[in-house]
Amino acid sequence: MDILQWIIVIIAVVFVVKFFLPVKGISNITTKEAKDKFKEKEVQFIDVRTPGEYKGNHQKKFNNIPLSSLAGRTNELDKNKEVVVICQSGMRSAKASRILKKQGFERVTNVKGGMSAWV
Repeated sequence: MDILQWIIVIIAVVFVVKFFLPVKGISNITTKEAKDKFKEKEVQFIDVRTPGEYKGNHQKKFNNIPLSSLAGRTNELDKNKEVVVICQSGMRSAKASRILKKQGFERVTNVKGGMSAWV
């Protein structure tokens, strides 16, 4: 392999590692652990599903800020408080968690399994 091929391989490996490794500062919790957080006063809960999904089924503590508009609405959240994020399966909330981290939120928590896992 020549140097160019090595560079391409290294870039690809870095991309894959960055994509799949958890982002520092983002916690993952179960739905039971999310319910336990309802008792805490310094926690913000956001549901990043579409308004239609949210209207169909949601937990009262969670405010709806769809993923598509999250980046432009982070000013509605307090960066000094923990943010617990949920969606339907945990995929969109993981993406939303990354957006929040990049915008300076220190304590971001993703609910694994999302509303599908809620019992």
